[in-house]
Amino acid sequence: MNSTTSRPSPREFRKRLLNRELLIGTFCKTPTSHATEIIGSLGYDFVMLDEEHAPWTRQALEVGFLGARAFGTAGLVRIARPDANSILSALDDGAIGVMIPHVSSAEKARNIASWARYKGGTRGSGVGRGGDYGGRPAETHYELSDATTTVIAMIEDRDAIEHIDEITAVEGIDGFFLGRGDLGLSLSNATGPAPTLEEAVQIVAKAVLKSGKALCAVTTNMASDDAKKMLDLGVTALMVASDQGFIRTGALTQLEHFRKLTHS
Repeated sequence: MNSTTSRPSPREFRKRLLNRELLIGTFCKTPTSHATEIIGSLGYDFVMLDEEHAPWTRQALEVGFLGARAFGTAGLVRIARPDANSILSALDDGAIGVMIPHVSSAEKARNIASWARYKGGTRGSGVGRGGDYGGRPAETHYELSDATTTVIAMIEDRDAIEHIDEITAVEGIDGFFLGRGDLGLSLSNATGPAPTLEEAVQIVAKAVLKSGKALCAVTTNMASDDAKKMLDLGVTALMVASDQGFIRTGALTQLEHFRKLTHS
C-alpha cells in the first residue's frame, strides 16, 4: 500500500476498532513528523505517539498528528499525564484518540471517558485542529468528535486485574491495551498471592471480549509466535515495535550484511 491507495478515513478508526477489524499500528517515540509520515505512507492503520516514554512536547505532537493526517493514518497519543488537561490538549491538537496508562479502577476509567467527550462528559469546548478551526457549527463539532474520538485504557497493574469486570463495563472506553511489561512488574512485586502474567492476560482478555470492547496489544515482531498468540487471544488492534525499533532492526540487518560482504 502507498499514500495513493484508497483507505478508510482516520475518523473511521473508532468505528473500525469497535467492529474489531484487524488493525496494525506502531509506537512513535521520535518527536518529529517523519515517522508518522513514513509509516502512514506504507499503509499502517494507526500510529501511537508515545508521550509517556518519549520527549513529545505539545508542539511536537501537533506536527506528528499533522504528518499522520497527511498520509491518512489515524494519529493517537499515549498520554503522559492522565488528567483532563492533557486529554483536552491532545484532542484539540488533532489526535484521533488517546491511550491512558495505568487504568486500575472503574473510577479512573469513568474519569478519562468523561474528559474525552462533550455530551455526557466534561471535555471543554475548543476549535483547534481537532475542531477544524471552527469550520463547522459547535453542535456538529460536538457530535462528530464524540462519535469519532477513541479512548483506550491500559491495563498494567495488579489492582486492575482485581477489578477488571468493573473497569471493562465502563461506558465510553472503546478498547483495552494489554500492558504486559508493567503488568508483569506489578505482579512480581505483589506481597500476597497473585496470578502469573499469563493468567492475568487471560483474565483481562476474557473480560474485555465479554464486554464487547476491543483488545489491543504490542508485539516486537509480526513474524513471531507472540504476534500469533496475541491474535489467537482476541487482540484485533496489534502494534508492532516502534519507529526507533524499526531503525535499530533495519540498521542492524544492514550492518550484518556489510560484515558478511566484507569478510567473505
